[in-house]
Amino acid sequence: MRIVAKYDFNGGKAAVQTKYAAEFLQIEAAINAIDSTLYKIKESTEKTMMGKMLFSPTEINKAFKRELAKSGWTNHKVNCDYVHGEYLPGYTPAKASHVKPFRDMDFVKPNVKLGIEVQFGKYAFMVYNVCAKMTIFSKMGLIDTGIEIVPVKNFADEMSTGVSYFEQFAWDLEHRGTSNIDIPVLIIGIDA
Repeated sequence: MRIVAKYDFNGGKAAVQTKYAAEFLQIEAAINAIDSTLYKIKESTEKTMMGKMLFSPTEINKAFKRELAKSGWTNHKVNCDYVHGEYLPGYTPAKASHVKPFRDMDFVKPNVKLGIEVQFGKYAFMVYNVCAKMTIFSKMGLIDTGIEIVPVKNFADEMSTGVSYFEQFAWDLEHRGTSNIDIPVLIIGIDA
């Protein structure tokens, strides 16, 4: 795979270049090391492309995990405590079950405040990653800058319908603007 597009959200490009240049080289090497042809293994059952071979986002995510692990990048989970807010009489808040709720950042590194998210899903997940999750992890002191890796349109067109893409995401972020709580994020568009 290769990087074919970048979008600078709230100074993300400069933050990555000045504070995380070495880490960016690791990320770029990981992207370049992934042979996308190995992951065009999903046979479509969708009406509009029945039988067509598509890229498997699940398998590509596993490839990212393997490649970034070589440089010490790992997933980071934070357990959630949902005992917040005011509850009205007659309502009982949900009790914790045996499954503990959590939020996670796809990739972080010890003593490096750069968070990476790889997203081959629906558009809402891209927006959530940059406009909510990265802000939450920043507020917790775990990151101060983010990188969001997403497919460009050509690549997304070779996946199941509904996978969002760089061009749409960058347009929306540009027209949304930034808020005082947004952190610097570099959006990277990749292609097979």
